[in-house]
Amino acid sequence: MTTTEADQVPEAVGAVVPADHDHGVHGYHKQKDEHLKRLRRIEGQIRGLQRMVDEDVYCIDILTQVSASTKALQSFALQLLEEHLRHCVADAAATGEGIDAKVEEATKAIARMLRT
Repeated sequence: MTTTEADQVPEAVGAVVPADHDHGVHGYHKQKDEHLKRLRRIEGQIRGLQRMVDEDVYCIDILTQVSASTKALQSFALQLLEEHLRHCVADAAATGEGIDAKVEEATKAIARMLRT
Protein backbone atom coordinates (compact mmCIF):
# COMPACT_ATOMS: atom_id res chain seq x y z
CA MET A 1 0.00 0.00 0.00
CA THR A 2 1.40 3.41 -0.93
CA THR A 3 1.44 6.39 1.39
CA THR A 4 -1.34 8.00 -0.63
CA GLU A 5 -3.55 4.95 -0.26
CA ALA A 6 -2.86 4.83 3.46
CA ASP A 7 -3.91 8.48 3.77
CA GLN A 8 -7.31 7.80 2.24
CA VAL A 9 -10.50 6.43 3.70
CA PRO A 10 -13.17 4.56 1.73
CA GLU A 11 -16.36 6.44 0.99
CA ALA A 12 -19.72 4.88 0.24
CA VAL A 13 -19.80 2.58 -2.78
CA GLY A 14 -16.04 2.14 -2.95
CA ALA A 15 -15.02 5.72 -3.74
CA VAL A 16 -12.00 7.11 -1.91
CA VAL A 17 -11.62 10.55 -0.32
CA PRO A 18 -8.59 12.03 1.43
CA ALA A 19 -8.55 11.51 5.20
CA ASP A 20 -6.69 14.77 5.73
CA HIS A 21 -9.69 17.15 5.93
CA ASP A 22 -9.77 20.11 8.23
CA HIS A 23 -10.48 18.92 11.73
CA GLY A 24 -12.00 22.22 12.84
CA VAL A 25 -15.62 23.29 12.71
CA HIS A 26 -17.32 22.21 9.49
CA GLY A 27 -19.95 24.16 7.58
CA TYR A 28 -22.79 21.97 8.81
CA HIS A 29 -21.86 22.47 12.49
CA LYS A 30 -24.60 25.04 13.21
CA GLN A 31 -27.28 22.73 11.77
CA LYS A 32 -25.84 19.49 13.13
CA ASP A 33 -28.88 18.64 15.29
CA GLU A 34 -31.24 19.42 12.40
CA HIS A 35 -29.16 17.25 10.06
CA LEU A 36 -29.13 14.36 12.49
CA LYS A 37 -32.91 14.64 12.84
CA ARG A 38 -33.30 14.53 9.04
CA LEU A 39 -30.98 11.54 8.77
CA ARG A 40 -32.93 9.68 11.45
CA ARG A 41 -36.12 10.35 9.49
CA ILE A 42 -34.47 9.03 6.32
CA GLU A 43 -33.23 6.00 8.26
CA GLY A 44 -36.84 5.40 9.29
CA GLN A 45 -37.89 5.53 5.64
CA ILE A 46 -35.27 2.92 4.77
CA ARG A 47 -36.40 0.69 7.64
CA GLY A 48 -39.91 1.12 6.28
CA LEU A 49 -38.68 -0.20 2.94
CA GLN A 50 -37.27 -3.27 4.65
CA ARG A 51 -40.58 -3.83 6.41
CA MET A 52 -42.50 -3.40 3.14
CA VAL A 53 -40.38 -6.07 1.45
CA ASP A 54 -40.68 -8.36 4.46
CA GLU A 55 -44.48 -7.94 4.35
CA ASP A 56 -44.64 -8.59 0.57
CA VAL A 57 -46.06 -5.16 -0.25
CA TYR A 58 -46.91 -4.43 -3.91
CA CYS A 59 -43.80 -3.55 -5.99
CA ILE A 60 -45.03 -0.14 -7.15
CA ASP A 61 -45.75 0.91 -3.58
CA ILE A 62 -42.19 -0.03 -2.59
CA LEU A 63 -40.78 1.84 -5.60
CA THR A 64 -42.77 4.92 -4.59
CA GLN A 65 -41.15 4.77 -1.14
CA VAL A 66 -37.71 4.22 -2.71
CA SER A 67 -38.25 7.37 -4.75
CA ALA A 68 -39.24 9.36 -1.66
CA SER A 69 -36.19 8.09 0.26
CA THR A 70 -33.87 8.90 -2.64
CA LYS A 71 -35.29 12.41 -2.91
CA ALA A 72 -34.83 12.93 0.84
CA LEU A 73 -31.17 11.90 0.62
CA GLN A 74 -30.59 14.10 -2.42
CA SER A 75 -32.16 17.05 -0.63
CA PHE A 76 -29.92 16.45 2.39
CA ALA A 77 -26.84 16.20 0.15
CA LEU A 78 -27.72 19.45 -1.61
CA GLN A 79 -28.11 21.28 1.69
CA LEU A 80 -24.80 19.89 2.93
CA LEU A 81 -23.10 20.94 -0.31
CA GLU A 82 -24.49 24.46 0.02
CA GLU A 83 -23.14 24.68 3.57
CA HIS A 84 -19.77 23.40 2.37
CA LEU A 85 -19.64 26.09 -0.31
CA ARG A 86 -20.70 28.85 2.09
CA HIS A 87 -18.28 27.82 4.82
CA CYS A 88 -15.31 25.77 3.66
CA VAL A 89 -14.92 27.09 0.12
CA ALA A 90 -15.71 30.67 1.14
CA ASP A 91 -13.12 30.50 3.96
CA ALA A 92 -10.50 29.18 1.54
CA ALA A 93 -11.34 32.00 -0.89
CA ALA A 94 -11.13 34.62 1.85
CA THR A 95 -7.75 33.42 3.11
CA GLY A 96 -6.42 32.39 -0.28
CA GLU A 97 -5.25 29.12 1.25
CA GLY A 98 -6.17 25.98 -0.66
CA ILE A 99 -8.90 27.58 -2.78
CA ASP A 100 -8.05 25.49 -5.86
CA ALA A 101 -8.21 22.28 -3.84
CA LYS A 102 -11.54 23.26 -2.24
CA VAL A 103 -13.07 24.15 -5.62
CA GLU A 104 -11.83 20.89 -7.12
CA GLU A 105 -13.19 18.96 -4.15
CA ALA A 106 -16.61 20.65 -4.46
CA THR A 107 -16.67 20.07 -8.22
CA LYS A 108 -16.01 16.36 -7.72
CA ALA A 109 -18.75 16.19 -5.08
CA ILE A 110 -21.20 17.84 -7.50
CA ALA A 111 -20.19 15.40 -10.24
CA ARG A 112 -20.84 12.45 -7.89
CA MET A 113 -24.24 13.88 -7.00
CA LEU A 114 -25.16 14.28 -10.67
CA ARG A 115 -24.26 10.64 -11.40
CA THR A 116 -26.82 9.37 -8.90
